[in-house]
Amino acid sequence: MKDMIEHVARLLVEDPDKVRVDRKKRDDLTVFELRVAKPDLGRVIGKNGRTAHAMRSLLGVLSSKAGVRAVLEIVE
Repeated sequence: MKDMIEHVARLLVEDPDKVRVDRKKRDDLTVFELRVAKPDLGRVIGKNGRTAHAMRSLLGVLSSKAGVRAVLEIVE
């Protein structure tokens, strides 16, 4: 799941070296924190949040197949 988020984000941004995904565990929930360079933040979020929503949907499919709960947070 972490690799998928990182791969998709690297394809979207202009500075792929600044993409970082941290995985944190909160009780029974896995939180993936996506960090990108500040100028690339809009590219990852997308118009009206559509790109971020699509990434969260993909994560939802992968996490349900794995039998875990996971969410994606995009942070500065």
